[in-house]
Amino acid sequence: MIVHRGIDSLTPLPYAVVTSGTFDGVHLGHQKILQRLNEVARNQAGGQSVVMTYWPHPRTVVSNDSQDLRLLSTLDEKIALLEEAGVDHLVVIPFTRSFSQLTSEEFIRQILIDALGTKKLVIGYDHRFGRDREGGFDYIQAHQAEYGFEVEEIPRQDLEAVAISSSKIRTALSEGNIEAATRFLGREYSLTGTIVKGRQLGRTIGFPTANMQVDDAVKLIPANGVYAVDVEQGGQTYGGMLNIGFRPTVAGEHQTIETYVFDFDKDIYGEHMTLRFRAFLRPEQKFNGLPALMEQLHQDEQQARAVLSL
Repeated sequence: MIVHRGIDSLTPLPYAVVTSGTFDGVHLGHQKILQRLNEVARNQAGGQSVVMTYWPHPRTVVSNDSQDLRLLSTLDEKIALLEEAGVDHLVVIPFTRSFSQLTSEEFIRQILIDALGTKKLVIGYDHRFGRDREGGFDYIQAHQAEYGFEVEEIPRQDLEAVAISSSKIRTALSEGNIEAATRFLGREYSLTGTIVKGRQLGRTIGFPTANMQVDDAVKLIPANGVYAVDVEQGGQTYGGMLNIGFRPTVAGEHQTIETYVFDFDKDIYGEHMTLRFRAFLRPEQKFNGLPALMEQLHQDEQQARAVLSL
């Protein structure tokens, strides 16, 4: 996949089959659109699939209630997922307030026609574009002869059959509903970050943990609690149990992301780690002292190993 950052250096393709959207999480609903995009491109001589996406997320630019918006995928994660989906070209457009003011006609002329040379546009049934979301399928379909490209809308019933949205997945994760998030995404939700030094209390009670600092502040952190996770580090995959929260038993003052990696004994400070969420085990809770906490951690480990078949 060729990644184009902005449109200034773009050269129109011989036969560009294009879709656009934020594609946060690249969930199963998105994947349905991408499958059709690639199918149309492959059935046309010289056809190439093009995804146009925006960064930062448009809501962080145009919405007054976006300060707390957390995303399912960072830009790097989105790029990797779209490449995995078989897309030929990805165009990442910097989303600015001035870009948000483009009318639908300006968007079509400047971006779809002049920059991309679009020959066919594939969109979901509810896709809107241009200032105040004024443009859509009906508008383009009525003018496609004038614009010189065709438009295809993924039928409402096809997308509603999967009944998935990025908002639904964010809600599921915020409630600790890992099963629903996994089902909607078609894969485990993941966090990637750098291992940093914490208070190192875990090692004093037999549960040394890797304290993660997530790389991108916009990434959504699931609900506080204990999880069974797959841990990817240094090219290897391990099992583990993860605690997200404030560690009330030991008077924690800020949220931490701490993983006890099973059968692992390495110094990995400063290195990267990826966590893939397999199951929610229990909410975070305050115990009456360290002995009670240790007893619960042994139970958590047994449950996590059972989930992970370890």
